[in-house]
Amino acid sequence: MSPFRNLAEWIRLYPEMEPVIKMSPVFWFNSRLKSMETDLSLPLRRMDMERGRDFLEKYASYIAEVFPSTRPLGGHIQSPLREINRFKFFENEKHGAQIEGRMFLKCDSDLAVAGSIKARGGFFEVLQFAHKLAVKGGFIKDEEAAKFSLPELMKLFSKYTIGVGSTGNLGLSIGIISAKLGFKVNVYMSNDAKEWKKNLLRDAGANVIEEEGDFGVAITKGRNETLSNPYGYFVDDENSSKLFLGYSLAGFEIQQQLDELGIKIDKEHPLFVYSPCGVGGSPGGVMFGLKNIFGDSVHCFFAEPTHSPAVLTGLITGKREKVSVHDFGIDNITEADGLAVGRPSAFASSIIDKLVSGIYTVEDEVLFRLLKDLFETENIFVEPSATAGMIGPGLIQKSGYFSKHNINPLNVTHIAWATGGSLVPENLRVSFLKG
Repeated sequence: MSPFRNLAEWIRLYPEMEPVIKMSPVFWFNSRLKSMETDLSLPLRRMDMERGRDFLEKYASYIAEVFPSTRPLGGHIQSPLREINRFKFFENEKHGAQIEGRMFLKCDSDLAVAGSIKARGGFFEVLQFAHKLAVKGGFIKDEEAAKFSLPELMKLFSKYTIGVGSTGNLGLSIGIISAKLGFKVNVYMSNDAKEWKKNLLRDAGANVIEEEGDFGVAITKGRNETLSNPYGYFVDDENSSKLFLGYSLAGFEIQQQLDELGIKIDKEHPLFVYSPCGVGGSPGGVMFGLKNIFGDSVHCFFAEPTHSPAVLTGLITGKREKVSVHDFGIDNITEADGLAVGRPSAFASSIIDKLVSGIYTVEDEVLFRLLKDLFETENIFVEPSATAGMIGPGLIQKSGYFSKHNINPLNVTHIAWATGGSLVPENLRVSFLKG
C-alpha cells in the first residue's frame, strides 16, 4: 500500500497514469475535446473578452504614464511574434524533430515591465480591482477611466492589501502593478521561488513572505491571511476568472499579428499552439482566447515538467483540482520554477478539459538544452520553464496527430509560447547557457 494511496488501484482505473507516476515523458491526447461549434456552457464568452479589451484600452494611457517602457506600444502590454527558422532547422538536423510548416515564438518573455506572460492576467485583475474601488468611492462612473495617480485615490488604495501566492512570475506581475497603484502587497512565495525574483519584488515595494512548502502551501496561507483582512484582496491563481480573462486577450493580439504577416488560419491551414503550463490559468486563458477567435482551426497543447504534471494528472483522472501530484508520489521538484505546482486551477481546468487537444511532459534537462539551442540559433534568451513549448512541434509531427485529423503538416503554423525570461540576471543567464 502506497503512503499516498493505492497506486496500483489508480493505474488499474487510469492506465495512462502509469508512465506519469513514473515521471516518464508522455504525450496525452484529450478524448473529451469539444468543438467550439457545440454548446460548451463555459463560464466566460467572447463578449467578456471584448469588454476586457475595451477596459485595458481605457487604461492604456495610465500604463504608458507610469511604465515608460510601454510607451512605444501606447501603453499596451504586448509582445513580438518572431519566426524562428534557424531554430527549426537546427532541431530538425541535430535532433531529428522533422518539423514542417512555419514555426514562431510568441515572446511573452519580452513583455514590458514584468517580463512574463503573468503581466497579462496580473495587470488586468489588479487594474479591475482599483477601478472598482474608484467607482465605489464615488471618484468616477463605471464607464469612465480613473486618474489613478491622484493623491486621494492613492490614499484610498493604501488602505488595502493585495495578496498573491506565487512561484515567482505572477508575484512579480501583481507586486509591481499593485505597488505602483499605492496598494500594500504581500507575495507568498513557495520554497522553489528564485532569490532574484524575491529581490525584484522587494525593490518594487512588495512584502515577500517566504514559505517552507511548495506552491500549494504558499497559496493556501496567502489566501487565508489575505481574506481574513477586511481590506484584503487575494489574487487567486487557482480560482480567478479575472486572471484567466486577462490572459485570453492575447488572442486578439495573435490575430492581428498573423493578419499582418498574411497568414491565413482555417481548417486547411490550422494553427498549433504549445504553452508551458503550471496551474493552467495562463495557458488556459490564452487557449480560450484563441479558440474564440479561430474556432476549431486552432489546436492547443500544454507542456508540463515530468515532475509537476498537475493539469495532466487532474485531467486523466477526471478529478481536476481534487487531486495533487503528491497523491501519486510525484515529487513536484523541477528547475522550471514557474511550472512547479502540484494541483491545477479549479476554474481553469474545467475549461481546459473541454478545449485542450493534448498535454505532454518534458524533462528538465531537455528544457535547458532547448534554452541553449534557442540562444545559439536565434540569439533569444528565455528562462528554463519558458522553453517547454518549443519541443511541441517535433513531438506532434511524430505523434500521428496530423494523419488522424487529415492535416497537411506543410500548411501548419506552429507557435511556441515563451512565457518569461527577460528579467533573469546576467550571472544566471551565463549559468543557464553553460548548462
